[in-house]
Amino acid sequence: MEENKLLRGALYVVGTPIGNLSDFSPRAAETLAAVDFIAAEDTRVTMKLLNHFGIKKPLVSYYEHNKAEKGGRIVDRILAGETCAIVSDAGMPAISDPGEDLVALCAEHDVPVLVVPGPSAVISALAVSGLPTGRFTFEGFLSVNKKSRKDHLESVKNEVRTMVFYEAPHKLPYTLRDMAEIFGDRRIALVREITKIHEECVRTTLYKAAEYYEQNAPKGEFVLVIEGAKAEEQKEMTLEDAVEAAKKAIENGSSASDAAKEAAKLSGFKKGEIYKALMN
Repeated sequence: MEENKLLRGALYVVGTPIGNLSDFSPRAAETLAAVDFIAAEDTRVTMKLLNHFGIKKPLVSYYEHNKAEKGGRIVDRILAGETCAIVSDAGMPAISDPGEDLVALCAEHDVPVLVVPGPSAVISALAVSGLPTGRFTFEGFLSVNKKSRKDHLESVKNEVRTMVFYEAPHKLPYTLRDMAEIFGDRRIALVREITKIHEECVRTTLYKAAEYYEQNAPKGEFVLVIEGAKAEEQKEMTLEDAVEAAKKAIENGSSASDAAKEAAKLSGFKKGEIYKALMN
């Protein structure tokens, strides 16, 4: 990619490998080589990637605990005419990643945002899971707080679409135990170390998975793909149920408006009805 072909004064969202460096696309390498600077979740991880492909570019640290401070500075540089690429340590930036906030900030300031697609753990795990893929919902990471984790799971236990979660190995046994308790014994695919040497997809049930990892220490980062609820398992929600679901969403950080919207999707009631009841 010649430098003059890059859109100046823009943010490029660039996907990086999730394990195997051979998955890094030529366009991604060309883009990183052409931008003025790169915003990286962990500059040490990104430097290894750049060195492997012989790319020399200035790096700016941008991660969860400094995004409020650094985001504005990055946007100011872009508005001044520089071009920036944002990368995560692995996979697509802005998906369960602080890059989400930078993209939103760029949108607020009418900064062009372009994407250079790359590997995604969500889609990769879903593709090999053996579970229905036509409709699915990505739920990201669950909270380390037990109550928040259970509230999240309770809010989606009647979800009929296939569900995808991220989970770290040290939290996996607790998560599987809570899932088994709340969802019942559904099918699950535990996909770990995607594209790496020890890549594995274990297709089993929640009860068996919970039992196994109570006795065996998990290794590697996991993507959990879980069967949705059967249609007959769904409980018809009352307005009171919908309001309670909205209250839980607010407790977990959602605004009243967003909570009412999500509760409307779950219950079939209108957002306005739920919002009014919530305010009363």
